[in-house]
Amino acid sequence: MKRTAAQTSEEQVPDATAAVSPGNRKRILVVDDFDDAREMYAEYLEFVGFEVDTARDGVEAVAKAQSSEPDIILMDLSLPVMDGWEATRRIKQDTRTRDIPVMALTGHVLAGNAEHAREAGADEFVAKPCLPSDLENKIRNMLKPSKARKPNGQEG
Repeated sequence: MKRTAAQTSEEQVPDATAAVSPGNRKRILVVDDFDDAREMYAEYLEFVGFEVDTARDGVEAVAKAQSSEPDIILMDLSLPVMDGWEATRRIKQDTRTRDIPVMALTGHVLAGNAEHAREAGADEFVAKPCLPSDLENKIRNMLKPSKARKPNGQEG
């Protein structure tokens, strides 16, 4: 049997098949003001088959959420210009973007932060540093249909 380049890359990264199917690439918006973290997550997620866009602050994140309609947003909470808390609130209050799942990422793991992130509208809370493979697994779980938000804003 003849192998194609797509088969070879899927064999090297077995879990990537859902993301690399033609026309089925999920878009992720990675929001982080720290260049190294943003680039590391973006490069890893592209490597495993996602389409990735990035933003450096909350204002840019809200604008890109509205214009590019990502399938999920990874939102650092400590951002310049507009922090991730406010950016998440604005995304979740906008009818165009409220159904996009938001995963809050932060290196400041203080008591109550996970609850505050959920109150701001985050669907998931992840402490940094986080291994890219662990983050990938959480993203894939959030993108499963059973984890998607229903149009009326209730969780499914």
